[in-house]
Amino acid sequence: MDIQFAGEHLLPGKLGQFFIILTFGTALLSAIAYYFATIKDTKDDSWKRLARISTWVNTVSVLGIGICLYYIIYNHYFEYHYAWAHSSRALPVYYIISSFWEGQEGSFWLWMFWQSLLANILIWKARSWESPVMTVMMLSQLFISSMLLGVEILGTRVGSSPFILLRDAVEGPIFSRPDYLSLIPDGNGLNPLLQNYWMVIHPPTLFLGFASMIIPFAYAIAGLWERRYSEWIKVSLPWALFAVMVLGAGIIMGSFWAYEALNFGGFWAWDPVENASIIPWLTLIAAVHVMLAYRSSGHSYFTATFLVLISFVLVLYASFLTRSGILGETSVHSFTDLGMFGHLLAYILVFFFLAVGFLVARWKELPITKKDEETYSREFWLFIGALVLTVACVQVISTTSIPVFNALFGTKIAPPADVIQHYHQWQVPFAIVISFISGFSQYLRYKNTDSKKFFKKIGLILIIAAVVTAGFAYIAKVHNNVMYVVLTFAAIFSISCNIRILIDAIKGKWRLAGSSIAHIGFGLLLIGALVAAATSNVVSLNTSGVGFGEEFDKNNNSKENIILYEDEPVRMDEYTVTYKGDSTEGVNTYYRVNYKVIDEKTKEVKEEFDLYPHAQQNAKMQTIVASPDTRHYLFHDIYTHVSSVPLKEEMAEHEDHEGHSEDEGYEKPVTYEVSPGDTIRYREGVIVVKGVNRNATIEKIPLKAGDVAIALQLEIKTHANKTYTAEPVFLVKGGNKFDFGKTLVDPGLKVRFSNVYPEKDKLEMMLYQKPKAEKKWVVMKAIKFPFINLFWAGNILMVVGFLISIFRRNKEIKTTD
Repeated sequence: MDIQFAGEHLLPGKLGQFFIILTFGTALLSAIAYYFATIKDTKDDSWKRLARISTWVNTVSVLGIGICLYYIIYNHYFEYHYAWAHSSRALPVYYIISSFWEGQEGSFWLWMFWQSLLANILIWKARSWESPVMTVMMLSQLFISSMLLGVEILGTRVGSSPFILLRDAVEGPIFSRPDYLSLIPDGNGLNPLLQNYWMVIHPPTLFLGFASMIIPFAYAIAGLWERRYSEWIKVSLPWALFAVMVLGAGIIMGSFWAYEALNFGGFWAWDPVENASIIPWLTLIAAVHVMLAYRSSGHSYFTATFLVLISFVLVLYASFLTRSGILGETSVHSFTDLGMFGHLLAYILVFFFLAVGFLVARWKELPITKKDEETYSREFWLFIGALVLTVACVQVISTTSIPVFNALFGTKIAPPADVIQHYHQWQVPFAIVISFISGFSQYLRYKNTDSKKFFKKIGLILIIAAVVTAGFAYIAKVHNNVMYVVLTFAAIFSISCNIRILIDAIKGKWRLAGSSIAHIGFGLLLIGALVAAATSNVVSLNTSGVGFGEEFDKNNNSKENIILYEDEPVRMDEYTVTYKGDSTEGVNTYYRVNYKVIDEKTKEVKEEFDLYPHAQQNAKMQTIVASPDTRHYLFHDIYTHVSSVPLKEEMAEHEDHEGHSEDEGYEKPVTYEVSPGDTIRYREGVIVVKGVNRNATIEKIPLKAGDVAIALQLEIKTHANKTYTAEPVFLVKGGNKFDFGKTLVDPGLKVRFSNVYPEKDKLEMMLYQKPKAEKKWVVMKAIKFPFINLFWAGNILMVVGFLISIFRRNKEIKTTD
C-alpha cells in the first residue's frame, strides 16, 4: 500500500494503472475469443459477441489511460516520474500535448490508441474477415498493452508504466521527507528540439501509420489461415494504400520538422530512426504494386504475400531499433533503454514466426502461375520494381543494423564515416531504376503488350525528357555529376510519362488518376531532394580568416559561419545582413536577423525581411540548442540558424567584479614617452601634452625640502568634439617615487604620470582605456536550398495520389460485394 506524502495526488495514477491492467486483460480475452470464433465451425456467434464486447471495453480502457496521463501532465503532478521527466510549468498547452508522447510509455499508448480505433472500424467493415483479422489485431494489442504494465512477474519486470511515482523511480534522500514535493518546484521540461508545432502532429500521424500496417498483415494471415488465398488481396488493398499514405505523411512531417527545427541543415540525414520508419514504408509500397499485378494477372502471389507480411515485421523491427537503446550511440533521437530489450524482441519473433509458420504450412497450396511473365507485361516490371525496392531496403537495413550486428556477434564494425554520402552512392542507382519503371510501366498492359506500340508511345517522351533534363540540369547546376544527371533524366521521364496518363484520366479514365499523380509526386520528390541536397550552398562564408575557437570547431565549421555584431551590417552573398537584437519568450531567445537586397547602382532596397532563428541556452553545459528560421521563395529557400551566442549567465559572471584592483575594467595600459607639445592619438580622440606644472600639490600629502611634485598638463579631445583636462602627478618623496593618476569617467580613460627621464628630456605617461562597449553578437550560418519546393510538392502529390487510389479500390470492393 502506498504511503501518501504531503501534496501527492495518487488517485489518477491508481486509476490509470487500473486501466492499463484492464487494457491488457481485455486484449487477451478478445484475442482468445476471436481465435475460437475463427476455428469453431458453428453458427453460434457467442465467441464473436464476447470478443466484440472485450474489444469495446479495451477501447474505453485505452481512452482511460490517456485521460489519466494527460490529467497528470496538465496539472503538473510532478510526484509522477513521467510528468516530471517530460513536462514543466513553462510549457504552453500544445507542447504539453507533445510531452505526452515524448517518452516511450506515451508513444506506446499512442500506438495502442490508434490500433484500438482501427479495430473498431474493422468490427464494422471486415464482415466475413472479422474473426481471423481481429485475432491478429488483438494479439498485437496484447503485446503493446503489456509494454505499459510496469509489473514484476517471477522477478522479471514486464513493461514500464507511465504512472510510476517519482520516489519509486529515482533514489534520493529528499524522498525520506514527507514534504519532498516542496523541493521539486518544476519538471525537467520538454526536449527543446521537440518544441515545434510539427511535433504536435508528426508523432500521431507516424503512429497511425505504424498501427495501420497491422491490417494488411492481418488480412494476409487470415487469407492463409482460412485458405482464402486470392480474396484477401482485394479487401486489404485499400488498407495497404491507407497505411502507405498515412505513414508517408508522417515521414514527410518528420522531414518538415527536421528542416525547420534541427540545425543539421536539411530535411533528411539518413539517421537510423529515419531509416527505421522509411524501410517498412518502401516494402509496403512494393507490396501494393505486386498486389495489383496479382489481381490483374495472377502472377507473383508469394511475393505479394511475403512483402505484406515482412512490412509489419519491419515496423516491429523499427520499434526495436528505436526503443531498445541499441542505437544510443548512433542516433540523436532514439529512445533510451527502459529494460524492454527482450520484450520488444519477443514481439518481433512472435509475429515473424506467425508469418513464417503460415507460409510454410500452406506452401504447397499457394497459387502459383506456371507460365512465366512476358517481358513486355506490366506485372513483370512491377515485380522487378518491387525487387529493386526490396534490395534498396536491404542495403539500408544492413547499414542501419550495424549496432545490432555488433551486439549479437561481438564485432566492432564501424558505421560509415560519411553516412549521407554512403547512402547516396547506394540509393541513387536504385532510385534511377525505380523512376524509369514507374514511367514506362504505365504504358504496358497486363499479360502482354505490343512492343512496337509501346516503343512508339515512349519514344517521343524519351526525347522530350532528354531536352527538359538538359535545360534543367544546367539551370540547377547538377550537370557536372553524371549520376545526378541520369537520375534527373529518369525522374523527368517518369513525370512526363505520368502526365500523359493523367491527361487521359482527365479525359474520362479517372481510374488512372491516383497512380499517375502518386508517380508524378515521386518524380518531383526525387528531383527536389537531389537538387536541394546536391547544390545547396552555404552563403555565410567567413573570408576573414578568423575562427571561433577549438570548442566551436568540434561541431561547426568556422569557414561557414559569420559573426554579426548588433546594428553592424555585413555583406553575405546578395544580401546585406544585420543583427538587430534579441527577445526572449519563455525558454527561447529569438535573434532578429535583418536581410536586405540592395541595388548596387541605385542603392535602393529591392527586398527586405527579418528571420528569427532561436535558441535555448544552457550556460551550465556551455551550449545552446538552436532552431533555424527559413525564408521561403518559389525556387529556393534561405535557411538560417545561430551557431553560437553569448551565454547570459556567463556574461553575468563577467560583470561581477568583487575584490579586484582599481585598474580592473581597463584594457592593458599603453606607455608613452612624451614632451610638452606632443599629441597622442587614442581610439576615441587625441591627447595633447600642454605642458608641465612644476608647482603641483597633493591633497593631504605635505611636501618637505627635497620633495618634488610635478604634474603633466593634458587636454583630451574626443571625436564627439568634447574636451577634458587632467593633471596626473609624479612625486619624489624621501627618495621614493610615487604617481597619482587621474580618471576621466566620460571618455573612459585613466592617465598616469609614471616617470621622468632627464637624460632624454622625456616624461613617461601611461594610458588606460575602457574597452569598447561590448555589443551583442551572434555567430550565424545561412544555407541556400535551390528547388526545395519540388521536394515538398512531390511529397504532397504522392499522398493525394494514394488517397485517390484508396477511394477507387474501396469503390471496387463495394461494386463486387
